[in-house]
Amino acid sequence: MCDDTRITLMNPDSPDFQEIKRRGPLAVLCSGGVDSAVLLAEAVSLGLIVHPIYIRAEMSWEEVELAHLKRFLAAVASSTLKPLTILHQPVTDLYGSHWSITGTGVPDENSPDEAVFLPGRNVLLLAKALLWCHLNRVPTIAMAPLAANPFPDATPAFFEAFTNSVNMAVEGNVSVIRPYARLSKKEVVTRVPGLPLQHTFSCIHPVNGQHCGRCNKCAERNSAFRSVGVPDPTTYSS
Repeated sequence: MCDDTRITLMNPDSPDFQEIKRRGPLAVLCSGGVDSAVLLAEAVSLGLIVHPIYIRAEMSWEEVELAHLKRFLAAVASSTLKPLTILHQPVTDLYGSHWSITGTGVPDENSPDEAVFLPGRNVLLLAKALLWCHLNRVPTIAMAPLAANPFPDATPAFFEAFTNSVNMAVEGNVSVIRPYARLSKKEVVTRVPGLPLQHTFSCIHPVNGQHCGRCNKCAERNSAFRSVGVPDPTTYSS
């Protein structure tokens, strides 16, 4: 297919966008965070038939994250936005006492990006999502990794190899696209004006259903809003 790092969904006249539209419905892998929420809303605004997919891995923050995602989907409801699909891929047997499961020792606002690495995260997210798309005849799945993503399972080589392997296993032809792969978070925050971003969720240590305001992801979120002069709509517990 096309070079997915050059796709500009905001330009419906581009050849890349026309190819996506020609292929049919689009699945969007949603985490509840700003990046995937903006990607989903952008696709919906352009009239694409969009299937949001959420993977439940039994992380400590998922109940709060999923509640926010459902509110966001309700706020951007459209005739082309399909019901949320929730797939289960628990990793408690793999991660054991990892901070993402226990909520203990969560990387704080002073930690480097590498501190929030979740081993094989995109392997786990994509495995069932790709198979769901194949079985439900959805030819393309979109994800929202950004340019600053430093992890080995966010490289073009990984996405190509993994997607090819899953397609080979089922004789499928599902494509994975990453339209925001050359963007920064601050560019994403301002990409689609007027979105209800207060319903997105980025925290890895929620407190009473809210962003903690102290973890690595909360700091990243707040910094993105401040860097572009946009009021942060988030309610932080501290």
